[in-house]
Amino acid sequence: MAISRAKKEEIVANVSDLLDGARMTVVMDYRGLTVKQMQELRRNAKEQDVSITVAKNRLVKLALSQNDSLKTVDTTVFTGQIGLAFGNSDEVAPAQVLANFAKDNPSLELLAAFNADGEEFDASQVAELAKLPSKDVLRGQVVGTIAAPLSGFVNVMQGNIRGLVQVLNAHRQVIES
Repeated sequence: MAISRAKKEEIVANVSDLLDGARMTVVMDYRGLTVKQMQELRRNAKEQDVSITVAKNRLVKLALSQNDSLKTVDTTVFTGQIGLAFGNSDEVAPAQVLANFAKDNPSLELLAAFNADGEEFDASQVAELAKLPSKDVLRGQVVGTIAAPLSGFVNVMQGNIRGLVQVLNAHRQVIES
């Protein structure tokens, strides 16, 4: 059944809005996934603040052409049934969600990605992006790196105090005996 012009315009507007709010967009080939698997993928994605949508290639290309920074995105990978995963808060989250899901569902294939500035990534680069830690993990590592010298300094200072306390305790025990 054909989609009405109004419905097509609504889909283009929806995809365009998702593109405007996305920091990273990953293009996937979802052929072979069941409806249940797609629902599971959408549930997993939503937990990571990733939106997943499926639209006709022509409508996605039209939505891309309406975005100034994404007009030059290479759309040659837009063949067959494609889906888009939009990372709203974390640039690597859509790649991670899709790559993790693809481990258990090999019919899902990562095709390409592009960020909000129009920088493009091929499938191998998307796979590498998926291996990166999330922003929260990176923030934790930075805090740990900054805190390490401070905690070392505190331990050194406590060591001197501990030593003094031990000497005083030993002296008290000598006096008491």
